[in-house]
Amino acid sequence: MQHKKLIASIYIKDGEAVDGLRAQNRIADVEALVKRYNDSGIDKLLIFDLSEDEQEHEKNILAIKELNRLVEVPVCAGGNISRTEDIKKLLYAGCQQVMLNSTKPVTARLAEEAGARFGREKIAITLQNVDILFKHREAIEAHVSEMIVLNQDIVDTVDNVSSLPYVVKQDQYDLDRWVSLLRREQVSGIFGSYLNDPDTDVMKEKMILAMNGIKTQKFESAVAFDRFQLNSDGLIPVIVQDYRTLEVLMLAYMNREAFSRTIESGKMTYFSRSRQELWLKGETSGHYQYVKSLTLDCDNDTILAKVSQVGVACHTGAPSCFFQDLVQKDTVEKNPLKVFESVYSVIADRKVNPKKGSYTNYLLEKGLDKILKKIGEEATELVIAAKNPDPEELKYEISDLLYHMMVLMLEKGVTWEDVSRELAQR
Repeated sequence: MQHKKLIASIYIKDGEAVDGLRAQNRIADVEALVKRYNDSGIDKLLIFDLSEDEQEHEKNILAIKELNRLVEVPVCAGGNISRTEDIKKLLYAGCQQVMLNSTKPVTARLAEEAGARFGREKIAITLQNVDILFKHREAIEAHVSEMIVLNQDIVDTVDNVSSLPYVVKQDQYDLDRWVSLLRREQVSGIFGSYLNDPDTDVMKEKMILAMNGIKTQKFESAVAFDRFQLNSDGLIPVIVQDYRTLEVLMLAYMNREAFSRTIESGKMTYFSRSRQELWLKGETSGHYQYVKSLTLDCDNDTILAKVSQVGVACHTGAPSCFFQDLVQKDTVEKNPLKVFESVYSVIADRKVNPKKGSYTNYLLEKGLDKILKKIGEEATELVIAAKNPDPEELKYEISDLLYHMMVLMLEKGVTWEDVSRELAQR
């Protein structure tokens, strides 16, 4: 049986997140919400664009792009799509999949064009009824990879008419109904208001579903706790890193129960040696640590945890518990990503805090045309340098081109994270 997905959904109106199709209430802190989805066990995110005209549509696409910067879970977005250009914009905004509205007359043709151009795995359709399946079943199944069923009353008909996998909207929590739906071979997941609630314990729901025979994407340890080499207190030390920056945040300890609860909940749980009790990190402060990976060292006696840290890790209010310098030697940073981000940060700072005589400020003040002209010149110099057998000149010209590219990136609002995400999707 394939893994069944628990999916969250967000609605965008006039560039802002709202709480449903009727767009009654604005969500105040959408960044915190999508980060919670990203960390809490949600497997996928659906984003519905509720725009009514072209201007709002463009505004909503920009909002979707910003949300994509915050998450690693797959995002499927759609709404007000009438041409392949709309689909391309959403894919370029970071979406892994775009959903088309099956009630629109253009959808069958659009699905065929988009499936051929972008690949069927990029295309989904929403269903309120099954008309499109009766009229265009072969075209839909050839060019669409998934269906989003908004009306649970048509599930039986969908099963009989199409072989495509689909997810079903379920606003209320009903375990028996969920299990019944997820046992269907074609049902790949469920979404709805209950799963949108940030207070819903998604990992707990996955455990309950697992106990009812439904396979979900949850944490399972590849090594049994019995194989861990514990210290004299029956504990194993855990080194905790931020999964994005790799900064070491803290050191703590786990016993068997703490490890088990960490696996089950997806939140780092430790054993407090001073209080002699289990300790869910963030239970009182809200500074939870969501598990991204756990790795055992070569001697089976230390765990390396990479986590998504909410707030700060240290009880002092510092981001990391390791902030007291003892010995330090000046070094030249050579980590490629850190170097790129550091140079980009300097360029960004020049824009906010201009410096007299700065070449970067000169380029930014002259604007896009000047920046593009310099990129063209640097690209030409790079080609010439590549014909030279000496690689030193080539390294110099590559660095020049990269610098000017970063000025362009800043000018157009593109970050290294955007570029990394795009490369990762290829």
